[in-house]
Amino acid sequence: MTRSAPAERRVLVVSQDRLDGQVAGTSIRALELARVLSKVAPVTVAAVGEPPSEVSGMPCVGYHPQDPRALREALDGVGAVVTLPQWPPIMRALRQSRATLIFDLYVPQPLETIGGFPGARRALRSTMTEFAIDRFVEALRLGDRFICASEKQRDLWLGVMLAERLIGLDRYDDDPSLRAIIDVVPFGLPAEPAEPTGGGGPRAAFGAIGPDDEVILWNGGLWPWFDAGTAIRAVGQVAERRPGVRLVFMGAASQVPAQRATEAARALAGRLGLLDRVVFFNDAWVPYEQRADWLLEADCALSMHHDHLETRFAFRTRLLDCFWARLPVVCTAGDELADVIESDDAGVIVAPGDTEGAAAALTRVLDRGRDAYRPALERIAARYRWDVVAAPLATYVQEEAPRGRPPYRARRPGHLLRGGAYGLGRMALNRVGLRDWPRL
Repeated sequence: MTRSAPAERRVLVVSQDRLDGQVAGTSIRALELARVLSKVAPVTVAAVGEPPSEVSGMPCVGYHPQDPRALREALDGVGAVVTLPQWPPIMRALRQSRATLIFDLYVPQPLETIGGFPGARRALRSTMTEFAIDRFVEALRLGDRFICASEKQRDLWLGVMLAERLIGLDRYDDDPSLRAIIDVVPFGLPAEPAEPTGGGGPRAAFGAIGPDDEVILWNGGLWPWFDAGTAIRAVGQVAERRPGVRLVFMGAASQVPAQRATEAARALAGRLGLLDRVVFFNDAWVPYEQRADWLLEADCALSMHHDHLETRFAFRTRLLDCFWARLPVVCTAGDELADVIESDDAGVIVAPGDTEGAAAALTRVLDRGRDAYRPALERIAARYRWDVVAAPLATYVQEEAPRGRPPYRARRPGHLLRGGAYGLGRMALNRVGLRDWPRL
């Protein structure tokens, strides 16, 4: 199939989630990348559900992630598509389009899925993991170009491409670095510094937090790969010496694994006698536009995670908000942003599961004070502005697709069978009006 020439380049940016209500990080990334790309090409945004007809001056269309009909119309005539790997019905529609396909691989979903359903039946975990791997392998076979969030992630996906025999001679001879095929586009942050919106922060949400209390903010949701237990125990130790310390979990994600992780963390805080006294859980999701009110009111951010594969290849997007708000961070070592925090002196990193180390790190950051970290945080923020990090993607959408994409037919039998069975089952469910069942 002949890909479109640069002169035809209109761009469709597909969000894998909604742009209203509880806005996920994937939707935030899609919208911000679309804003940058709109400076170099006409951009349409596609979002799940019924979004407004226009967002940030760009036309916006709705679609369903298990039903490609609405998306097919949006695909008509576009020159390039930017999207995360999708479920088989949408992937089929993408495969049938004439657009250059740029897949965003910044969320290592196969690694999230392996550890994202603790306590679930082994058969369910295995099936969900197989489908997650299929989606990413399908994207690597189908796509013309790819972006990811870090050099560590890039190494991961290059390894998968090599194992799947997707680094052919044409691709290699044209560019031995393969930067023309896959490059790094981290999650970014606004160019403008954080300013209060008047929406209220943790003190407005929790009357038990006084004006002179020191607020340690967990500025996101809880998931099974996070280590809320170490965070809660560490803050409990700090509170013995600093009775005004308060730990606030800022967000409550609606997905079942996140709900279970939050329930476990709340139960632990209760057993330790810290719940609603030292440790507080916000039961609502703070709107993206109001997150600055919480970040600016805090004295330190805290993010802890377990030591496993998801940790190694993740890109903790919520930490970027801390850079944006000039908020120092205490976090677990192991991922790329932890390395940035340590090398740039933007906070303190600790070993996984080290309660005493986390308590000492929190004490050190609180003693030193937020203003002492501002210069380092300002330097980091300048490097991660959306218009800076998205430069490789802006180049991709303006160029003709590189040659050498391997033939789509070279897929494994198991992948073919799972994809075919899923497509048939999904088609039947859609026809009887069950597009949202089962909830995935």
